[in-house]
Amino acid sequence: MSDIKPKTIRVAAIQAEPEWKNLQAGVEKTIKLIEEAGKNGANVIGFPEVWLPGYPWSIWNNSPIENADYMDTYFHNSMERDSVEMDRIRVAVKEAGLFCVLGYSERAKGTLYLAQSFIDENGDIVHHRRKVKPTHVERAYWGDGQGESLQTVVKSSFGNIGALNCWEHTQTLLRYYEYAQDVDIHIASWPLIFDDPGELQYHITSTMCGRLTQVMAMEGACFAVICSQIMTPENRKKNKVDDWAYVKTPGGGFSMIYGPDGAPLVEAPSPGEEVILYADVDLRAKWAAKRNLDVVGHYSRPDQLSLRVNQHAAKPVHYAADPGI
Repeated sequence: MSDIKPKTIRVAAIQAEPEWKNLQAGVEKTIKLIEEAGKNGANVIGFPEVWLPGYPWSIWNNSPIENADYMDTYFHNSMERDSVEMDRIRVAVKEAGLFCVLGYSERAKGTLYLAQSFIDENGDIVHHRRKVKPTHVERAYWGDGQGESLQTVVKSSFGNIGALNCWEHTQTLLRYYEYAQDVDIHIASWPLIFDDPGELQYHITSTMCGRLTQVMAMEGACFAVICSQIMTPENRKKNKVDDWAYVKTPGGGFSMIYGPDGAPLVEAPSPGEEVILYADVDLRAKWAAKRNLDVVGHYSRPDQLSLRVNQHAAKPVHYAADPGI
């Protein structure tokens, strides 16, 4: 944000159930949600992590062999960035006149990525990034994002829009680099996460993941928009979690919107409720928060502590400049 003129933006956070492992139905639902948000005056909308075709919690409670058929279907229902399906979503974003951060499982040749595409109000993909390090068992199915994915913020008509996926919010240096990119509105794309850890650890709960995002709002003096998924009881078996106590249905959602001082701006919905949350935010509030806390400005000591960033993409094939080499 380059000036301090009044600029009120309506942000929208999705909390909804994906069309599990069904790309075409998922695209239809995505378009309907975009249309609904546009009719309700949203300027910026965020979707959960791998909204298309839904987060596969079965990878956590099944072996790769037990889960092979499930993930084969999942692979074929992941979306290519340059595709007819993406084109339909881009048209919907343009017609709604808003800025969209879309989380999806990206299929690129033989590899999947946990991707986020930033689509502006003209329907153009102005930035595309991939989760730089998939979490734990996710590494068996998704590849790493490379150096270009360290850029997490783009300028837009509605302020500087940033985004991260899920436990990227635990990556202290990645968060810090986003603050250095002058984020105004941060889209926090999360999957469905449940509040009782069961046999898992407490850090894998909606409470802790929500707190991480709230801390990011305060640290970065930005508006933070949590976007999450839910699951209903009838889809437990389809997702191979019908016998897993951790998955509480209906549930999984923890969408929320925070201000740049960390204050919640909306009422928390029920974790099993499909809803679009809206908040009208004044981007000037960022500057009031920054006067107290600017961790990349007056409240930093770059002479003592600093961050080195390599944005160059690692490539599997390099071509020598001189054919004779």
